[in-house]
Amino acid sequence: MAKCAVCGKGALFGNNVSHSHRRSNRKYSANIKSVRCKVGGGVKTQYVCTSCLRSGKVERA
Repeated sequence: MAKCAVCGKGALFGNNVSHSHRRSNRKYSANIKSVRCKVGGGVKTQYVCTSCLRSGKVERA
């Protein structure tokens, strides 16, 4: 679910680094919102990242 329908931005993976410099895995989630969009003359609910929403790549319904 956490993938943008417009640009394909999804989750990234990295490390939590503690004060003692021990590392454990972590996930960075993209800021994805469920949005009603105009697609092909109709209205469809899609998951879109907020950077695509702000830049105007999506026309909201």
